[in-house]
Amino acid sequence: MNDITMKLNADKYILMALQEDITSEDVSTNAVMPNAQKGTVDLIAKEEGIIAGLDIFARVFTLLDESTEISFQCKDGDKIQKGQLLATVTGDIRVLLSGERVALNYLQRMSGIATYTRKMVRLLEGTGITLLDTRKTTPNCRIFEKYAVKVGGAGNHRYNLSDGVLLKDNHIGAAGSITKAVEMARAYAPFVRKIEVETETLDQVAEAAEAGADIIMLDNMSPEMMKQAIDIIQGRAQTECSGNVTRENINQLKALGIDYVSSGALTHSAPILDISMKHLHAI
Repeated sequence: MNDITMKLNADKYILMALQEDITSEDVSTNAVMPNAQKGTVDLIAKEEGIIAGLDIFARVFTLLDESTEISFQCKDGDKIQKGQLLATVTGDIRVLLSGERVALNYLQRMSGIATYTRKMVRLLEGTGITLLDTRKTTPNCRIFEKYAVKVGGAGNHRYNLSDGVLLKDNHIGAAGSITKAVEMARAYAPFVRKIEVETETLDQVAEAAEAGADIIMLDNMSPEMMKQAIDIIQGRAQTECSGNVTRENINQLKALGIDYVSSGALTHSAPILDISMKHLHAI
């Protein structure tokens, strides 16, 4: 993340995380380190994976004390190995101790998402299909999780509700029909916004195509049904497959000719990557 993005969007969430962890004081640290003492600690990988979130990791410490120094031995997107030295953090030992958990929570979570995403992307190599995330993110962590998805090699779907038009089943129910919902969205939304329609049946697919949807989401359809849907669309709209897409079943989608696959699993089911801070000592 660049400095502007960090200051405008990320800092407030990092500060909230620190405030959640330190409501008044860090009792343990203050008990053993009553006065300032410069020290250093190593950031070590405990398993293989894709690293993501190094700038966020560093920002936790520099928000606590801007004089904290972080020397990285890798960059976001790198494949790391078990036992690898990733960085050295130098500063007031009280800052190193108080910021450790929050910094690691971000780095482990983001690296886990990047690692899981990279594995999913590789399963789609050579197909022309673009893998996307969803809005199924942890509250107040979307900026970090969607960034990690991009580090892993996938793309971002809508960032939030202001980012595009996606007419789901309840929007369609509110409007009365797919045709009416698309018509109303076309009249209301800025012309630069694409209109996507979620469909669950072949009749809905046909109606969405006739209504002029830019993207048609094929939601929770079997591979056979999706093939029929693509035949109905006949290139009139881009296609997106969605609904419980995971590493275990993504291979079934590779030969269908769809444009996009969106997967909530990238953010809601990726396990963390095990990373720790070790060898803290005074200098």
